[in-house]
Amino acid sequence: MPAPKSERLLNLLIMLLVQRRPIAKDRIRELLYPDSRPDAFEKMFERDKDELRSLGVPVEVAQIDPLFDDEVGYRIPPDEFALPDVSLTPEEAAVVGLASRVWQQATMAQATTDAVRKLSAAGLDVDLTALEIAQPRSNADEPAFAPCWEAVCERTRIEFDYQRPHEATTMRRHVQPWGLVRTSGRWYLVGFDTDREAERVFRLDRIASAVRKVGAARAFEVPPDTDLRETIERLAPTPAAERAVLLVRRGTGHSFRRRAARIDPDVTGPDTRTGWDRVVLERPARGLVDEVLYHGADVVLLEPLALRSEVVGRLEAVAG
Repeated sequence: MPAPKSERLLNLLIMLLVQRRPIAKDRIRELLYPDSRPDAFEKMFERDKDELRSLGVPVEVAQIDPLFDDEVGYRIPPDEFALPDVSLTPEEAAVVGLASRVWQQATMAQATTDAVRKLSAAGLDVDLTALEIAQPRSNADEPAFAPCWEAVCERTRIEFDYQRPHEATTMRRHVQPWGLVRTSGRWYLVGFDTDREAERVFRLDRIASAVRKVGAARAFEVPPDTDLRETIERLAPTPAAERAVLLVRRGTGHSFRRRAARIDPDVTGPDTRTGWDRVVLERPARGLVDEVLYHGADVVLLEPLALRSEVVGRLEAVAG
């Protein structure tokens, strides 16, 4: 059975990031998609690459041997993927996609170690220093995070009391946990509610009791085509800004630049100096505020005003 999507993406990110040379598609299939049929592999690999790219990860296609152009491979150039070393609180430090999947938890450190060990055992030439740019940037401080994450990894059913907004009482929920995602500054549990017999999304900060595991491990299977982010967008939608305008310091903000509809170079920045570019995004990604905050003083959000006010409010809270 193919690995869950979040696990595939993490392993693919690590594999392509630590490669000193491009790695062939057949080798990627052998190591990361061993149980997939050729046609299924092609579809999953293309979707996974597109998802990484949509999160600002520069997946590069290059010749494996400079003397021959008949075979191409894939890698992530560390210098293009590097993010500035900014230390922020969890509320300000979520990077769209990357920080949604990487946090300071021993379980994720173990997952990274296992992935690198698999590559090394296969005889691939890996560069472990490349992982320094993908080191955890945000903590998950909600009490429910650790037991939910353990249940996701073990595929163990859980139960907890949940406080829905605008309701005075909590309700006991019984869930098959599929995955955890951070978006718009908050952590969400995605899973199958066995009482309602439907997929549901739960905000971790609304879990009002201890999370208790119920039954044995490996008690359920996550549907193979599950897209956690798509589920959140569908069941817990957040209106997205139709257009965003940012000032980005030259040489920074590559994830914004790759998605830009227009870039106006050499404009005056907030420090009244040149060396800034105006970047226009026609369809900003969910979590734009978190992404802006992660870049610190190198990115300034001008529009929309509602999201700019949210950025200012979070920074004032940190300064206070």
